[in-house]
Amino acid sequence: MTSLSRKFTTSFVAGLTIVALLLVLGNSGTLPWFPPPVVFSLVALAGLSGLIFPFIWQYREQRKLTDSDRIYAVLFTIIRYGIAFNIASFGWKKIFGLQFIVPSEIASQPMNQQSGETLTWYYFGYSPVFGTLIALTQLVGSYLLLFRKTFLLSCLVLFTLMLNIALVNIFYNMNAGASTQGIILTLGLLFLLLTEYQKLWAVFIKSDSALPALTFSNGLIKSVVRVSAIVLSLLFVYFVVKS
Repeated sequence: MTSLSRKFTTSFVAGLTIVALLLVLGNSGTLPWFPPPVVFSLVALAGLSGLIFPFIWQYREQRKLTDSDRIYAVLFTIIRYGIAFNIASFGWKKIFGLQFIVPSEIASQPMNQQSGETLTWYYFGYSPVFGTLIALTQLVGSYLLLFRKTFLLSCLVLFTLMLNIALVNIFYNMNAGASTQGIILTLGLLFLLLTEYQKLWAVFIKSDSALPALTFSNGLIKSVVRVSAIVLSLLFVYFVVKS
């Protein structure tokens, strides 16, 4: 039996993933049959469903009226596919020059008159190669997210990328839509990563590293050496500042 907390988390993340997907489709402005009233109505429905469905799921499971494992698999697949579609769409937008573009009349203005969003787009758009690398990472990572064998690797790569993008969106005052997308996609990838927490723990925490290392007879000396890397670097920078 699936716990209510797991049902709620899975349903909530699935609802957020659908919300993000609807906002991407609606924000394109190229679908005449998908006007803003329809978009936001569906967004509200998806968000509300993500909050209510766990309790319906729990009720039906307790009365043996549903296959809980299949429902979980369906929601998990929705999350994976929705995130892959969403991130891939941003990758394609970069490839086709729909992102990292600043009009010349705005770019020619002094930097102190620019918004954080304009400065960010201008900076990332300065190097087309770098923008293409980000796009390819999003496209390849999204594709690999849909395979079991590459699922965990893709999650790690995309989570690192999207966490950075989400923080840039927040702290550089990007528009609300971009910030919302970044946060939702990062949370969705975090959810997917945590479903494999045992593997992550085994690889990154419990694994015995074969790195070559000096041995110290005194554990205190080893600790002092480690701390010295931080303390001595601080003293070095302090000396540079004061000189």
